[in-house]
Amino acid sequence: MNRKKLLSLILTMLIIFSTVSTISAIEIKPVEFDLNVKSAVLMDANTGTVLYEYNSKESLPPASVTKVMTLLLVFEALEKGKLSYNDILTVNENAASMGGSQIFLEPGEQMNVDDLLKSVIVASANDAALTLAEHVAGSEESFVNMMNDKAKELGMNNTHFENVTGLDDDVISHLTSAYDIALMSRELLKHEKVIEYATIWMDTVRNGEFGLSNTNRLVRFYKGITGLKTGSTSKAGFCVSASAKRDDLHLIAVIMGAETSKIRNAAATKLLDFGFANYSIFKEEETNIGEIKVLCGVKDSVNLKYSQTEAIVNKGDEFKIEKEIELPENITAPIKDGQYIGKVKYLLNGKIIVEKEIISSEAVEKITFLEYIVNIFKNFF
Repeated sequence: MNRKKLLSLILTMLIIFSTVSTISAIEIKPVEFDLNVKSAVLMDANTGTVLYEYNSKESLPPASVTKVMTLLLVFEALEKGKLSYNDILTVNENAASMGGSQIFLEPGEQMNVDDLLKSVIVASANDAALTLAEHVAGSEESFVNMMNDKAKELGMNNTHFENVTGLDDDVISHLTSAYDIALMSRELLKHEKVIEYATIWMDTVRNGEFGLSNTNRLVRFYKGITGLKTGSTSKAGFCVSASAKRDDLHLIAVIMGAETSKIRNAAATKLLDFGFANYSIFKEEETNIGEIKVLCGVKDSVNLKYSQTEAIVNKGDEFKIEKEIELPENITAPIKDGQYIGKVKYLLNGKIIVEKEIISSEAVEKITFLEYIVNIFKNFF
């Protein structure tokens, strides 16, 4: 790579990083819970801030919580138009032979994507999960490669997948961590359609002939629950990625290695209760802040804006946040659409907790000499 290309790459990366808001971690008060589990984490889904952790980076078998990644890739395929909810998929012998939780699909049986997703999310059906995965990637092996690639992309550094279901009788190192599960759960929750499925308590498929009951009992008993996925095997114990939302605060509690489902559910409930009792989200929508004067441009001014702002704060502090805007008196054309112009700072007790870029909302070309002369004549006459 020559020096010119290298310089261009460096400048590009600087621009990319400069567009990211800076979120300073709030002071997380240390707290101890007697959860009786191998690993746990509580994460804010909006900002990714970890509010509590216990052995959160330890690699452990996740059982069917594996399907969070399986579902993430299926929803991405739906978003890209590679799959639709009405598509009818045909079950092959490999998928029909799956053990564990299932809806007992038969080789050659056909079912639409909507019912297959419902079966995976509500009833943790392994046969439905594999049917979806093989359709998206062509084979389970190819889909597992996609899962591991996505894990790397999300920064899941303590994760390695070997199948799409989490069945672990015949695997060597099918492992992930509570923190990594929170990362992929946070990404899955960006696809809001998943919440519609994950909050179903009871439903049916096959035109009402086969009943489904949610494996996540918190769906019925926890206020604000949004999902997400349970799992259990003899190796993994009882695991869950439990998400819940109250007002704008959306939390993810991950539990791994509980001895019973009762202990798992109690631990997840304790973490979620702690989060809602102690933290809030400060949120401001995308904001237009008026115009700034433009020099030497085909227009005399340009509109400015900054993107949506979110920050996790201690409960009550969301009302104490102050805002400072830093802008020059004017700017000189040419100006690109989305060009950095200034910044807005959000402060809590004098400390910056979020910093956002103020950008132009349109492009303004530099005025040519001929256009300048024409404008002089127009103004004169």
